[in-house]
Amino acid sequence: MSPGKSPETGEPVKRRYPQSPIASVAVCVLNGQRILVAKRANPPSQGLWSVPGGMVELGETLQEAARREINEECGIRIEVGEIFNVENLIVPDEKGRIQFHYIITYLVAHYTSGEARPDSDALDVRWATPQELNNLDMHPVVRKNMLKAFEIGRSSG
Repeated sequence: MSPGKSPETGEPVKRRYPQSPIASVAVCVLNGQRILVAKRANPPSQGLWSVPGGMVELGETLQEAARREINEECGIRIEVGEIFNVENLIVPDEKGRIQFHYIITYLVAHYTSGEARPDSDALDVRWATPQELNNLDMHPVVRKNMLKAFEIGRSSG
C-alpha cells in the first residue's frame, strides 16, 4: 500500500484512527488455477495472508489503483477485470474507538507479466490454489472473496 496523501495538507492519510473511512482495493489476481496472496506486514491483520491491494489515491479510478498497488506491492503487471464485491472493515480498539475503517472494493484481475515479490507492505507473496487457501492463516471474509474470484475466473475464461 502506498502512502496516500491528504488533498488539503499533502500529509500522509492517517490510517489508524482515521477522520473518515478509507477507500481501498483488494485485487484478486488469477494466474491459471492459482491466485496471488500476500502475507501482511502491517496492521490490520498483520501476519495473516490476504488479498494484495491498498488505498485509492485522489483522482485515481479503482482500476488504476488496482494496477498501481499490485505493481508496487508485488512487482507484477495485471489486466484488471470486474468489481465483484465491496466489504467494510471496521476495527474498534478496546475502548470502542474506531481504530481502522476501510471500504474495500474487490476486483478480479489476470496476471500478465513480472515475477511476484514482496515489498515493504508484505512479508511474503506467493501463488496459491483454491485448495491451498484453506490451509493459509487468513480472515474468513478474505478467503470467501478469493474463492469467489476463482468462480468468476472460471465462468469468464
